[in-house]
Amino acid sequence: MGRKTGTVGAAAIALVGAWEGLRLTAYRDVVGVPTVCYGETYGVKLGDKYTKAECDAMLMRSLRKHEAGMRKCLKNPDAIPGKSYVAFVSLTYNIGVGAFCRSTARKRLNRGDVRGACNAAKWFNKAGGRTIKGLVNRRAAEHRLCLEGLK
Repeated sequence: MGRKTGTVGAAAIALVGAWEGLRLTAYRDVVGVPTVCYGETYGVKLGDKYTKAECDAMLMRSLRKHEAGMRKCLKNPDAIPGKSYVAFVSLTYNIGVGAFCRSTARKRLNRGDVRGACNAAKWFNKAGGRTIKGLVNRRAAEHRLCLEGLK
């Protein structure tokens, strides 16, 4: 995962996996999108089935893709503290590269305001136009991790 490999990669996998949960059979998420494994939606059809090993591999590929997209819209991604970086990879995985790259969090990171970016990331707590308790909780956990990176 970029220059921040090893423990950061493992930390991102653990964080995203814990929040997304593992479902081996495709289901509809809270807004009705077919979803499988650790929150994958791309090309998923209801009834699709995967093994845990397939889901783990899918998560790793997807995290790499989302991290690469996140890095492309950041001026100096390697300057972001490790724990904060993991929080932003998790956010990007959850909201998508496009949303992250258009976000206030990204703009603040590019100005060097990591704390402000951590705070702005908390705003992504809605799905289908309504606040979702699970997203509020996830953003709070990412926020705590993000701020730990500043200590």
